[in-house]
Amino acid sequence: MTDENPGMPLEGLKVIELATIVAGPSTGKYLADFGADVIKVEHPKTGDTTRGMGYKHEGVALWWKLVGRNKRPVTLNLSHPKGQEIARRLLADADAMIENFRPGTLERWDLAPDALAELNPRLIVLRISGFGQTGPYARKPGFGTLAESISGVAHISGMPDGPPMLPAIALADEVAGLVGAYAVLMALHERDRSGKGQVIDASLYESLFQLTGPLAMAYDKLGVVMERIGNRIAYSAPRNAYRTADGHWVGVSGTAQTVAERIFRAIGRPELITDPRFATNNDRLANIDELDAVIGDWIGAHPLDEVVATFEAEGAAVAPIYDARQIFDDPQYQARGSIATVEDDELGTLRMQDVTPRLSRTPGRIRHAGLPLGAANGEVYGALGISPEELAALKAERVI
Repeated sequence: MTDENPGMPLEGLKVIELATIVAGPSTGKYLADFGADVIKVEHPKTGDTTRGMGYKHEGVALWWKLVGRNKRPVTLNLSHPKGQEIARRLLADADAMIENFRPGTLERWDLAPDALAELNPRLIVLRISGFGQTGPYARKPGFGTLAESISGVAHISGMPDGPPMLPAIALADEVAGLVGAYAVLMALHERDRSGKGQVIDASLYESLFQLTGPLAMAYDKLGVVMERIGNRIAYSAPRNAYRTADGHWVGVSGTAQTVAERIFRAIGRPELITDPRFATNNDRLANIDELDAVIGDWIGAHPLDEVVATFEAEGAAVAPIYDARQIFDDPQYQARGSIATVEDDELGTLRMQDVTPRLSRTPGRIRHAGLPLGAANGEVYGALGISPEELAALKAERVI
């Protein structure tokens, strides 16, 4: 690397990913996107669950192409003693390990963190689970839906007269993946000072609970149980989704007083700025139904393009509520390259979310989409000194 080509910020880090489905693999993806050598360990028969989940093209799961990108996949049966020994060889000089199995699984495989610390005192072990490594729920199956349920997020999501709303994406897993990535980097930074590794205990429900803002304090200090209020928010008005005359939806927010006033000007009602029902944020919250009716009636009488143009001319906060088609057509996404084009040996040209965030000097990049099961067996195991003949024997024994 040179000053002109400094490489990526995590180059030189070796990460062993013993994880499946979304949370742990998401952490691995974020690290791999910025140059870490993430060796993705999968069961030789089933592989990562995301290889069979969701939308498929020509029999290949698209989700795997995203979550498996930039990683080197190898197969290894961790239930087999020989597989466990190979795992220890991989971990002997690794910087970090990611796992998201049910608590107790690593111990059953003779890969407990204490034993790994003796093998490699500098190893960072990230353990992601539904409910954490301790407490009465620790051994329960830890699916994202359960975390979304008990975190409080589902209870406060949805319309007031409807049921709690579970997210349409793997929200708990994805949030835990982000938490896991920054936790690994924090632990690595501390290791630079101490020279010692450590274990990170990250749970899906606590990662998501962090997003609920004042939910806990509002109950603790005020006895307030936050309830579903649809697309509104409890502390600011206006804020809602409104339907346009041509059947589209827009999101509108007037959190700042000046922005709320611009919204009133945009809908041709500047007199509402001094109307005692709407003059302050507290006034608007107290009269929220009337406020939404005024704004909704104006937006409902105008097509999307006119709504957006009128609001933007006044500096009012508005955005179309996009579906995937609109995302692909949007000039902001196009100008920033938010959707990357990746060439893949299996599926040809793929377009997927690009790497984020953007670093000015050492940006991350997509080097390849998720590779076929065991695609890196030869190079990874060859680097451990395992010969092709030994690999063939291990495959016959169903170790790899």
